[in-house]
Amino acid sequence: MKREILPIVITGHIDHGKSTLIGRLLYETHSLPKEKLQEIGIISKQLGEDAGFAFFSDQLKEERDRMMTIDTTQMFFNTRKRSYCIIDTPGHPEFLRNMITGTSYAEAAVLVVDVNEGIMDETRRHLYVIQLLGIKQMIVALNKMDLVGYGQETFNRLKEEFSNLLRQFSINTVIVLPISAKENDNISAKSIRARWFRGLSMVEALDSLKIGAPDINKPLTLPVQDVYKIDGREIIVGMISSGRLKPGQKIIILPECKDATIKRIIGFDKKTKSVAEAGENVGLSLKEPLAVKRGDIIVDKESPLAPATNFKGNILWLSPQPLRINTTLTLVCATQSAPCVVEKIEKRLNTATLEIIEKSANELKTNEAAQLSFRTKKPILLTKFTFIEELGRFLLERDENVQAAGIVT
Repeated sequence: MKREILPIVITGHIDHGKSTLIGRLLYETHSLPKEKLQEIGIISKQLGEDAGFAFFSDQLKEERDRMMTIDTTQMFFNTRKRSYCIIDTPGHPEFLRNMITGTSYAEAAVLVVDVNEGIMDETRRHLYVIQLLGIKQMIVALNKMDLVGYGQETFNRLKEEFSNLLRQFSINTVIVLPISAKENDNISAKSIRARWFRGLSMVEALDSLKIGAPDINKPLTLPVQDVYKIDGREIIVGMISSGRLKPGQKIIILPECKDATIKRIIGFDKKTKSVAEAGENVGLSLKEPLAVKRGDIIVDKESPLAPATNFKGNILWLSPQPLRINTTLTLVCATQSAPCVVEKIEKRLNTATLEIIEKSANELKTNEAAQLSFRTKKPILLTKFTFIEELGRFLLERDENVQAAGIVT
């Protein structure tokens, strides 16, 4: 049977036990190959059990950097309910850019926090990124409970701190768990040491999360990824971000507003399809001989969506070079790109404290967030992030280097 896959990002401040938790999840769900189990055994004898699990996870990071195989770098594991794809992200602030890249593919987040150290600056930054990228489900794993004797009072105090902090964020589902990744407590089975805790184990909490449904009932949007010539025919290729598509459907190709009609839809299996929906990768042929290119957006003939040049958004500035008003950057959204100018920095936010630093600011510094207004130098199709995520998430680039990530508000 085909199993559903839930992509999850596991993140947290450096040394809070993220790598050990990942290794433990893979081990306890019997998702490790025999040679890796032997490797963990050797390292565990040399450095200690928790070091063995952390070592395995860190080795996968090195493999990813060396562009090794997809299966190894994505770290899949299975429960009785479904499959998971772990997206491991770095905790150090210097690698916040990498964290954003990984988190953008996730549907849920696990935030690992050391109960001894509690909420750190990076914890708040990671929470901001989780919200910025629209993740609505999160598990807060209060790790290293063994170091505080599995004390209920310590857990309750930190849980209350998180409750107060999370009031600033629009994350719908938050599950707070006491765990010890090192001691395998409350990971695959309910805690035997924190008997006062009546909630879920880590695996049970993961299985309680939901996989989001594609935006089938929203207006059609299909960002064109590329155009191929196959047997003398032009095939338009892309993934449907929202809505439905079928042969004979009247469409408009934006931003140039070209009218066209869908002639044929080809699925991933190379078979002709009578209908295609959000989330599907497809190839299209048109009845009209039109020039279509990467970056065009296909919408329905009666679509309420239209390109524009003025937008507002929330961003996280990643570049060591400050952002200043009237700076020209390249805005990238889905497959679209356009030069843009930052017209106003309406609010500047410290992501380590989540406090407003300044209103109507003149510049933005590394790892600061902001609400801003910008203008593109050509029409581009964006929507509110809460409406169609694919067209509401963007990057700001300079010389093909990412400077910021943001969402359209």
